[in-house]
Amino acid sequence: MDTIDGMRTLIAVAKQKSFTGGAKQLGISTKLASKYIGQLEEKHGALLFHRTTRSVTLTETGQAYFDRCVPLLEQFEELEDVIQHRQSALSGVIRITAPTAFGSTKLVDALAPFLEKHPNISVELSLSDLRVAIIQEGVDVAIRFGELQDSTLIAKKLLNMRHVVFASPDYLTTHGNPIHPNVLATHKCLLQKSQVDPENWKFKEKGEAFSVNVHGVFASNSPRAVAQMASQGLGIGMGPMYVTEPYLKDGSLQLLFEDFEANEFILNAVYASNRHLPARIRALLDHLADWFTK
Repeated sequence: MDTIDGMRTLIAVAKQKSFTGGAKQLGISTKLASKYIGQLEEKHGALLFHRTTRSVTLTETGQAYFDRCVPLLEQFEELEDVIQHRQSALSGVIRITAPTAFGSTKLVDALAPFLEKHPNISVELSLSDLRVAIIQEGVDVAIRFGELQDSTLIAKKLLNMRHVVFASPDYLTTHGNPIHPNVLATHKCLLQKSQVDPENWKFKEKGEAFSVNVHGVFASNSPRAVAQMASQGLGIGMGPMYVTEPYLKDGSLQLLFEDFEANEFILNAVYASNRHLPARIRALLDHLADWFTK
């Protein structure tokens, strides 16, 4: 066993509190992760983990070893980065999570030239409309809309995105075209459950913020599902502009209340604040920031 591999395994298992979770983060088998920890314990003649059927936790010695391993591995990765910079070739895996609709369209378009420029880098892109725990899931970068809520993370702003209200022409013909957000309480609305407060839609009028309580017969954690349902004439929806654009182009949706739109949503690239960033991840962050500000 390479000592560095053993240290990486110990850190991953400790953070995940599970051999299975730690192994998944590292892309190795649970059996191999257990083997590495066993070899570390044999090498140092000390028990590093308390193991039960329900949990895996560090012993006092294991915690002391963990505390020293983290900065050592960061220095080792930094040393590797220096070598990579000198060779001007970045390599390694970058694990990214992003919202489904944005990740499968706009983000993929941005990643393609980055991967073409750096052929030794590979990307693992996981798409979900739920917020993934970055550290626990072993994610390097999360693409997220909205304000940063976790103080252990750092956000790099990529762009501002309009949050718009929309409905199909058929729905508006049948139910009337509302001219002010206050009348939404009398309409069928389609709720996006991944929002912080999905039943209270926020607007601005003459610089003053206000909200309208809405209700409806459909709710989803996917903004694309909301837009698709709205295009079928089932109600009025609210969501990010990037999801709505294809429907606006083909005429199946139209925008409402453009003069009342609240603050734009910020799109961030989010990463853990307590870790050294390898050169490949710094390069990706810089690339995304440049790409989305064009």
